Amino acid sequence: MEDKCVLILGAGLMQRPAIEAAQELGYKTVVADGNPHALCAAFADRFENIDLKDKEGLAKLALSLGSSLEGVFTAGTDFSTSVSYVAQKCGLPAHSYQAACNASNKVLMRKCFEKESVPSPKFQQIHRSQIASFIKPSVLNDISFPMVVKPVDNMGARGCRLVRNQDEFLPCIEDAVRNSRSGNSIFEEYMEGPEFSIDAVVYKGTVTITGFADRHIFYDPYFIEMGHTMPTSIDEEKRNELIKTFARGIKALGLSCGVAKADIKYTSQGPMIGEIAGRLSGGYMSGWTYPYASDLNLTKQALLVALGKEPQDLLLKRRPLPIKDAGFELYEVPCHHVSAERAWISIPGTVMRIYGRDRCASHPFIKNALFRAEAGSSVDFPRNNVEKCGNCISRASTHDLAVNSAENAVSNLVLRLEPNSTRTDAFLSGNSRSSEKGFPPDAYQLTKEQREAFEFWLSEAGIIAAGESIEKNIPLCFKESADNLKDWNHRSIKMTAQLFDSICPNHPDLDKNVFWKALIRGGIQGILYVADSSL
Repeated sequence: MEDKCVLILGAGLMQRPAIEAAQELGYKTVVADGNPHALCAAFADRFENIDLKDKEGLAKLALSLGSSLEGVFTAGTDFSTSVSYVAQKCGLPAHSYQAACNASNKVLMRKCFEKESVPSPKFQQIHRSQIASFIKPSVLNDISFPMVVKPVDNMGARGCRLVRNQDEFLPCIEDAVRNSRSGNSIFEEYMEGPEFSIDAVVYKGTVTITGFADRHIFYDPYFIEMGHTMPTSIDEEKRNELIKTFARGIKALGLSCGVAKADIKYTSQGPMIGEIAGRLSGGYMSGWTYPYASDLNLTKQALLVALGKEPQDLLLKRRPLPIKDAGFELYEVPCHHVSAERAWISIPGTVMRIYGRDRCASHPFIKNALFRAEAGSSVDFPRNNVEKCGNCISRASTHDLAVNSAENAVSNLVLRLEPNSTRTDAFLSGNSRSSEKGFPPDAYQLTKEQREAFEFWLSEAGIIAAGESIEKNIPLCFKESADNLKDWNHRSIKMTAQLFDSICPNHPDLDKNVFWKALIRGGIQGILYVADSSL
């Protein structure tokens, strides 16, 4: 290939901004992915079907490009080590391979943090071959639960969860090592406190913050990110403490040329790092919400660093931060707008039809409506961040406008499930795995008083006649909460009843007891499923 080019690892949606940025800069894109049908494979100037774990195969490809190759890059994948390995082989700019390994393996990461006194949870490494030695009562009795277990080398919260007691330990560890490429898990202290995502560009002895977002995590014992909001709403003093800790963590890992992202919490003891990766954030942050909020194309600036060129827009727009003794000169490119990302999720089953797509996409301030589930998709209540059904992204001038827009857009989407499904029946019956007590949660979280009033009302319930309005049948016990009690997709009970009336006006006779229990348990999906299964 004679034209100058960039090797981009990954051809999924998260890599689209990188492909676009490279092409805008005048480079041909050589894109590698282990999935020949990856979404963005067709957008590359040249696509190579190579597993991103195959460092030698990627290096062979890179070397074959000769002097035309000017940079190696990824975003939103867990293969920053492959980037550094290939870049090092080719003499191109990147974090050192060792630093990339430190930022990809959670055990190495924690050891680096320990050595430099960077606050992070205390931990133990558990390989699959060591599990038997940990399940002895003499060992478990010395563990103070809750704890957190996660694979040492995966992303998207796969295999990551809260271990609440001894009984949950074994299935949790087994799931974590099953989701680890190396069969290793990390077992660590649980950090209590609000969580944040921070992106940064590391360039010539400086760290420039390029995104600081509030993360919205739900559904114990899992850690499901139902969205993020940028900029953060935390006060400036705590924000600067978090940034300083992030910078110290970058230094401890040895990251020196490229990008870094942190998942970090503010606990009762102050900032504590969950992880730092040598790549840009996934989850639509680096490629979507931050550019919307800041008017800076972060991916393009990060790509320029990987090309050995000056990130001119970044340097022009950044401002110094009043933070000392962090190991770097610290800057930030501030946000002038607010961007909010919110996910929508489903109860278990198979999607029969989707309603509200146009309303969602055309909602004021919505920039993107991104669908993962379609008709025919098998869906489940998420146990990790890749099992969500889609995402809405907004941009507005104020926090409230951005957040309300994203949440209202999500509330318009309805995934109607196929009737007579054992998976959906099991969910509506409240079945759960022995290691997941209380999970998945009900769509509507009732207080003790609301639950008691609801159960009393159910004892005298009868039949909803065929075609009768559901909104007019809302139980009196929900009279005060019908407008403000929201489900996981931001729908009130009243809105759910109205949606049902518009989607299913010709419903058959419905048992009130079954119907309203299904609404509390499964929201609009639950009651549509009950109506469809009654036909």
